[in-house]
Amino acid sequence: MTEKTAITPATHTAPPAKFSLGVKKGNILQVAGQVGFLPAVEGQAPTPAGPTLREQTLQTLANVKAVLEEGGASWEDVMMVRVYLTDTDHFAEFNGIYNEYFADLKEAPAARTTVYVGLPMGLLVEIDALAVLG
Repeated sequence: MTEKTAITPATHTAPPAKFSLGVKKGNILQVAGQVGFLPAVEGQAPTPAGPTLREQTLQTLANVKAVLEEGGASWEDVMMVRVYLTDTDHFAEFNGIYNEYFADLKEAPAARTTVYVGLPMGLLVEIDALAVLG
């Protein structure tokens, strides 16, 4: 049986509960929900990238990418993206940012689901991803 490997990029803070930022088993890599926190600074609490959806979305995507890369994957390996927004009014703006971010990819990065949730500390977006390597 293939063992699970926890994935934690050096740029990330430890999760607030008992879970991994990413888990790899065989050729599957699941990235846990990432939010728009700036890279970790030792001894400081996590800090959002900014108050706007754009700032938080771009940082969130960068955080997902960091976990993917730490696990040996890239956006091209992603099969599923789940997006969690706090406001239905953000859907169109988020889509614009998302499309701009992935403009250089040959095809869409993955299937996607978007749901609306509550997030702590003024966070506006959370994203997770499922990648299949090889």
